[in-house]
Amino acid sequence: MPAPMPDRLRLPRPPSRGRFVLTPVAMVAAAVCAWLPAVGVHAQTDDGLVLKPSAQLQEQLPRTARDQVPIFFSGDSTTGRPDLDTVIEGNAVMRKGDLVIKADRMEYYQPDDLAKARGNVHINQAGNIYEGETLELKVEAFEGFFQKPSYQFLANGAYGNADRADFIDDKRMVMHNATYSTCRREGGPSWMPAWILRATTLRIDNDEEVGIAEGGVLRFQDVPILALPEMSFPLSNKRKSGFLPPTIAVDSVNGAELTVPYYWNIAPNRDATFFPTVMARRGVDLGGEFRYLEPSYRGQVRLDYMPTDSLRDRSRWSYGLLHSGTIQTGLAPIGALGLNLNLNRVSDDNYWSDFGREGTSLTQRLLTSEAGLSWGKGNFSTSIRALKYQTLQDVTAPIVPPYDRMPQAQARYARYNVGGFDFSLDGDYSDFRADRSLTLQPNAKRSYALGQISRPWVRPGWFVTPKVMLNTTNYQFDAPLAANAATSANRTVPTFSLDSGLIFERDANFFGRALRQTLEPRAFYVNTPYRDQSALPIYDTAQNDFNLATIYTENSFSGNDRIADNNLLTLGVNSRLFEPDTGAELLNVGVAQRLRFKDQRVVLPGQPVVTDRISDFLAGASINWDPRWTFDGTVQYNQKTNRSERASISGRWSPGNYRVISAAYRYQRGLSEQIDVGWQWPINDLWGDKGKDLGPGAGLGEGRWYSVGRLNYSMYDRKLVDSVLGFEYDAGCWLGRIVLERLQTSSNSTNSKILFQLEFVGFTRLGSSPLRTLKENIPRYQYLRETITTPSRFGQYD
Repeated sequence: MPAPMPDRLRLPRPPSRGRFVLTPVAMVAAAVCAWLPAVGVHAQTDDGLVLKPSAQLQEQLPRTARDQVPIFFSGDSTTGRPDLDTVIEGNAVMRKGDLVIKADRMEYYQPDDLAKARGNVHINQAGNIYEGETLELKVEAFEGFFQKPSYQFLANGAYGNADRADFIDDKRMVMHNATYSTCRREGGPSWMPAWILRATTLRIDNDEEVGIAEGGVLRFQDVPILALPEMSFPLSNKRKSGFLPPTIAVDSVNGAELTVPYYWNIAPNRDATFFPTVMARRGVDLGGEFRYLEPSYRGQVRLDYMPTDSLRDRSRWSYGLLHSGTIQTGLAPIGALGLNLNLNRVSDDNYWSDFGREGTSLTQRLLTSEAGLSWGKGNFSTSIRALKYQTLQDVTAPIVPPYDRMPQAQARYARYNVGGFDFSLDGDYSDFRADRSLTLQPNAKRSYALGQISRPWVRPGWFVTPKVMLNTTNYQFDAPLAANAATSANRTVPTFSLDSGLIFERDANFFGRALRQTLEPRAFYVNTPYRDQSALPIYDTAQNDFNLATIYTENSFSGNDRIADNNLLTLGVNSRLFEPDTGAELLNVGVAQRLRFKDQRVVLPGQPVVTDRISDFLAGASINWDPRWTFDGTVQYNQKTNRSERASISGRWSPGNYRVISAAYRYQRGLSEQIDVGWQWPINDLWGDKGKDLGPGAGLGEGRWYSVGRLNYSMYDRKLVDSVLGFEYDAGCWLGRIVLERLQTSSNSTNSKILFQLEFVGFTRLGSSPLRTLKENIPRYQYLRETITTPSRFGQYD
């Protein structure tokens, strides 16, 4: 059955705040400004943007007019004429609903609903504060002007001043020769904040939650870093259409890169982003992405086209389509069908290495294109799909392409607890296709069926589950087999297994903690008779990983081309410690080993018969004794050679927000040995300045440096495979980041990139964002700014 559609979709692009709307002239100016000290302009937020269901599906609340509420006056001296005017001298106060006006002197003309205020004028309009010397305002319409005001907005904490402010209504205003900033930290001469926007005209629209600056100059530390004829910026995280600020990056292969994206907010449930990129060494890349969300389906499409790549002397392109949803057939007995599409293609074999690893499927060596339909009702489910691969070959490390399945059909019927029995029947038909000159074996149509029945006995303290399985398979080859010249083959294999275990519990006390401890011995027996399968080709089968999960399975292989002839007993034991009140698991330790009673003769091509009567010894442990640190480890130990064959050990220490160190060691004898270390840590800790934990997405306070990075070192090759190193600085109202990224793109080539970004909190981000790189590479990395707080309603009171 297709999964139900969510009512919200979170996707990584485009940015949800910090976007500018640029005029065509501004685009030229933006390209020039990209070479100023800010390095580039970037507005992407990496924490995602939310698409919502279409407006037709949501209840739209009508906007109501201001309630007709009475006006209250107070002051040292009040005079006036009834229904005509009121004059207040000294500490004058007028209140009406959510509007408060204070001044040294105030006049109110009731027929015109006009208030005039002079001297120390203070306005609190629904939490927005304005202060100045002279005010004229039509109170009900909130229409008028304010001479030389300063202001502060409740929603985002922005503030500034202007020569004059013209109020159009209670949501919109126009300020002349104005300044704008959300930065409260003193960072420059006299009162000047660390960053500030100056504009000849500043239009504020709190209804659309957007500001528009004409003749704007953005200054950082009193140095102009961006000047545009017209720019638009958000007053919240609301989406809007417009050009985004250009981004610039420096790549060791592509050279300098300049991107000027355009974001199109088509509808609440649809949007598109166009991102043309100029690469100094390659040329122009035209890219775009479209996303959609409907009640019964969702998806996204991405296209990239480079007419001429100067380094490869050819055109380059790629596309990706991801779609999932349901199709209503209109037939009551059938109902809905699930539809899934995942299409990916690129122009050539070098695409994956030339354009780095950006976390998308288009930069992998195996690109999947798949279309599938699924249906289910009650105990029955079925699906059909077409699967095709594009294999990007590297002459220094060629790979055998996997088989396409054109098509594959599957069906399953399952019943549980029918008189105490569980049974199921699975069927699969696959048409495997590939280039026979590369696979060196014929293509085939394979039909497979698996029937199984079990009778679980589960009681407090023990369980026993006998199971009988019958596998049957038929092959139809498109060419004779090399082994016996056959064009077809059949195989039928029965399997019996018996799974059993005991569960002992006791109350325990360790290090002063009252806990519950378990001891869980387990025995798993499987018997599958030998059937000669050596002539059968391999289409979708591989050796199962040998670990504490797969050791308790009937077949040693994944896929359906080999069914291992097993006569073995697996013995193991687990012990767990958990808190009895919450059920939180603090420790899990387990060991297991196989006892084989006869040789395993069914193996993959080129592998020897398994003759060991005792398998390698497996041991694993997972420790979460304290929320601040975790530990996981598994070891595969060979008792004959008295040495480990594989080992994986990892740990993480995170004593608080923005403090995390993780390390992992992975070893496989004769193949690989790697050390992986990642961290995010405040450097100020080195000199005893711990700061104040303001919570996730708020940092540890102003004036703090953070070190971030990840190093993946291959001891087998004696070289760094991937590395990410950088620093972040939190100045409170602005953040700075610089990251060096070096990624292995092939066996003998790497790609290096410098990412630099300035983030003006609540306004925009300039430069090339490293946030996605940090989030994907550093376990439990936290954004210094992520949450958007809702203003307190008490801010409206004065």
